[in-house]
Amino acid sequence: MDDSPQRFPATLPVLRAAALDAGFAMSCDERTGSLLTVLAAACPGGRVLELGTGVGEGTAWLLDGMDAASHLVSVELDAAVQAIARAELDDTRVTFVTGDGGEWLESYDGPPFDLVFADTWPGKFTHLERALELVVPGGMYLIDDLLPQPNWPDGHGAAVDRLLAELAERDDFRTVRLSWSTGLLVAARVG
Repeated sequence: MDDSPQRFPATLPVLRAAALDAGFAMSCDERTGSLLTVLAAACPGGRVLELGTGVGEGTAWLLDGMDAASHLVSVELDAAVQAIARAELDDTRVTFVTGDGGEWLESYDGPPFDLVFADTWPGKFTHLERALELVVPGGMYLIDDLLPQPNWPDGHGAAVDRLLAELAERDDFRTVRLSWSTGLLVAARVG
């Protein structure tokens, strides 16, 4: 069976070209993106949080699955790469936040989210507890890049192992690991 996506966001080619021009090599894998679209579509009228906008490829996949009543908050530290997303994804359903994801998580006092996609260190390797607190009961938490990547720093594999072990021990989430795409974990909040 071919597991490549059959449908792509219309903005994806422009975002990919912009990422290449900017030298940005950490964009969302298209299989992960296709899962993001499905998860966002499963939350009609939902609230979605993306930690790590990058140039907006993951954002485009999320928007592709969201209905008109859904809203996405996308947080990115690097203003230059997020500027690409802001320019190409002119969509009233998304609010872009430029700043440190950890600081944003610490200060956020709004309503929780139906889907949290942690595609950067904050919300995954730091501030994990806070990110999980922001998932509504029945909501989903998704992380990627759990299989060895060429850009991993020394010792990062041990950090991934610790993260996976910590998530597996939680009673308030049910998790599934997928050796697919870049290595994913999907968790559903049960409590």
